[in-house]
Amino acid sequence: MRNSTRSQVDPFIVMDVMEAARKAEDSGRRIIHMEVGQPGTGAPKGAVDALAGALREDSLGYTVALGLPALRRRIAQLYADWYSVDLNPERVVVTSGSSGAFILAFTALFDTGDRVGIGAPGYPSYRQILRSLDLVPVDLPAAPENRLQPVPEDFAGLDLAGLMVASPANPSGTMLDRAAMGGLIKAAQAQGASFISDEIYHGLEYEAKAVSALELTDECYVINSFSKYFSMTGWRVGWMVVPEDHVRVIERLAQNLFICPPHASQVAALAAMECTKELEANIEIYRNNRALMLEGLPKAGFTNIAPPDGAFYVYADVSDLTDDSRAFAAEILDKAGVAVTPGLDFDPARGHGTLRFSYARSTSDIKEGLARLADFMARR
Repeated sequence: MRNSTRSQVDPFIVMDVMEAARKAEDSGRRIIHMEVGQPGTGAPKGAVDALAGALREDSLGYTVALGLPALRRRIAQLYADWYSVDLNPERVVVTSGSSGAFILAFTALFDTGDRVGIGAPGYPSYRQILRSLDLVPVDLPAAPENRLQPVPEDFAGLDLAGLMVASPANPSGTMLDRAAMGGLIKAAQAQGASFISDEIYHGLEYEAKAVSALELTDECYVINSFSKYFSMTGWRVGWMVVPEDHVRVIERLAQNLFICPPHASQVAALAAMECTKELEANIEIYRNNRALMLEGLPKAGFTNIAPPDGAFYVYADVSDLTDDSRAFAAEILDKAGVAVTPGLDFDPARGHGTLRFSYARSTSDIKEGLARLADFMARR
């Protein structure tokens, strides 16, 4: 059978790296995982306990398409607690991970052929989901002097139907302050472009609180997830906040595309939101890991790095070491037993000279990984 042109998306290279690391582990090697953006911690204990109770007492059938009302109310409360934003819970849409939210947002906002600006480097699935929906991703090469975040000048005159930003960003970990976020919102609205803010790494900040687009405007889509701060990657539950006049549009799409988010995951997510003590303890692990990375990577020879404000990544310019980041990552895996992600995932034009290092795993793993990288670079 034939395949559609929409299906011709690029692979998610980090998943290929994960598979190569798995094969190495199957052969008996111990691999240090710095490739994947997955917390080394599991779901909070309260979340697991809540689900265990629900499994004994509830059939966990379909929920309504927009998610459990109690969870939507609790997410709205989070915006009051974190950002002092008074949010109507009716605007909250629970989704099948942030990936489900991207699909709903892009489908609701854009027509075939519309052009959507995305920062480069940036999360690769933005680009591939847009392509699979017959939309046109427009990479906006972000400059180091702008901390690898887009600025209004990057998309002036590009005739965009939408602009997608992420703060803290993947792969750089850099954040937009209030003025920078406001400038992007104003510039997008001035050319009639819908504004989407990916806030999946909110809560994972180390020096200043991340700014939510909802602090500045209601005319935006905000996407978040329980995967990162709440340490629930495999549970596939996220959320989206949309303008009030878009709720019914999203509801119709969600009913037909997904029926509803996973009921079991929603139960766990609701409980996870009350596990602040455990979640903040996780942040201290990342904080310590970040300090180790910022000291250890330059000592190992990776000296040109973006200053990570949040998330759990360090993005390094390695163009002085290689012009083929994919081959370099394979060499590091083979000779050092450390899995890292080639920058081509995040920036097709410039990623041949960059690598992303994740510090989401245990501190002991980070220490060992840095020691292995230093030894590898000394012998290279």
